[in-house]
Amino acid sequence: MFCSCKKIKIPGILKEFNAVFQSNGFKAYLVGGAVRDIFLKKEASDWDVATNATPQDVIKMFKFVVPTGIEHGTVTVHFKKAEIEVTTFRTEAGYSDGRHPDSINYAATIEEDLSRRDFTMNAIAVNLCGGKIVDPFYGRKDIRKKIIRTVGNPHQRFMEDGLRPIRALRFSSKLGFKIDDSTYKEIKNSEVQKKITSISIERFRDEFIKIMLSPLPSVGLKKMEETGILNLFIPEFSVCRGCIQSDYRAFHKFDVLDHLFYASDGANKNKLNVRLAALFHDIGKPAAKKIIEEKVFDSSSQSYKNVETLTFYNHESYSEKITRQIMTRLKFSNDEINNVCHLVKEHMFHYEQNWTQAAVRRFIIRVKEECIEDLFDLRMADMYGMWNEKVDIKYSSAIKLLLELKERINDELEKKTALSLKDLKINGKDLIDIGFKPGKQLGQILEELFNSVIEDPELNTKEKLLQIANSYKKK
Repeated sequence: MFCSCKKIKIPGILKEFNAVFQSNGFKAYLVGGAVRDIFLKKEASDWDVATNATPQDVIKMFKFVVPTGIEHGTVTVHFKKAEIEVTTFRTEAGYSDGRHPDSINYAATIEEDLSRRDFTMNAIAVNLCGGKIVDPFYGRKDIRKKIIRTVGNPHQRFMEDGLRPIRALRFSSKLGFKIDDSTYKEIKNSEVQKKITSISIERFRDEFIKIMLSPLPSVGLKKMEETGILNLFIPEFSVCRGCIQSDYRAFHKFDVLDHLFYASDGANKNKLNVRLAALFHDIGKPAAKKIIEEKVFDSSSQSYKNVETLTFYNHESYSEKITRQIMTRLKFSNDEINNVCHLVKEHMFHYEQNWTQAAVRRFIIRVKEECIEDLFDLRMADMYGMWNEKVDIKYSSAIKLLLELKERINDELEKKTALSLKDLKINGKDLIDIGFKPGKQLGQILEELFNSVIEDPELNTKEKLLQIANSYKKK
């Protein structure tokens, strides 16, 4: 869908906002992603405004103003329960650190301001007084054609800010747009690649997260691989390319890297931790890979034959270790790292119908109740990534087993059986009262009692547990 209008209908809140500028003799324009979203007929909620008013002028005009980037001409205005970022028209010169302009000069017109922006689709403005569109670089035309193109010379634009090439890949992944050939070619330029490495790891991580949350992360991830950017920041993936997984059993269609890319496509788009776990869950396979020769019975020839079998024993442990290294380097929070690594470590669980209820309870305890849904989502993403398509529940025995396990887990949770030491009907004080001494042995006795309750929840009464504890005491 594309909006081909010549004027934009200005939302009421922005009309009121603009009235303040007008009454003080200044101009204000809506710019940035909100304008692009309007032309894509998407709902726009984050408002960025460009103006010929200086930050000091804006501070005088509004009651609640935060100087979020005042050194770059930007302040954030709190207006009618909205946060509106306001930046003075500006031009920039020199980017010696690959991120910040060496000097900023205020510009006289919106056209000058738009000329410094990264891509044509982001270099469109809408006059808040009347809704007239200002589009000096034909950004609307590129939006209509679904093309990402730099404003002016791509080499110059990318050398100004090393994040811009990654943003191009992110927009391509998020919007499904094609990157203009000359723009895409320039991303691979050795000078541009060097400039990309100058950006902070946090800036890369934030763009990486946005790619992972796009409709199909594999689009952006493959472009990151093709352009060399993936190897600059996450070189651990390089050994996954060409690491074949399929043998005579035909479990996998793709090599490890494509499997990981497609698994992230199949993961829940509203759960970043699951998407990250899907991307990393098999990254340790190349380290764990072994080829063994064995005899298998060939039904067509009715005889045994020698075949090569691929094994990846314990690859989840390798994957968990590598994932922790990567996420630590990318400066994810400890909670995010631990959450994703836990899912990666546990993704190889193997359920069988002959599991006892005690086995189900031990599974819940090991996996953690709050992680079960995410782990099941990861398993579904893993299956999606095997063939790059959704698995039909009707014909998948694996999914049927997964649903059965889920039902048994829900039954167990509804019973509210003891799933941690704090759920026991006795505690350390109760044991001390019957003669046990504080210390290591007390903890061991509680663990033994907990194991007894896992096997038989009916034992979880104070009376029965004290009886068992007394029997330990006699021994």
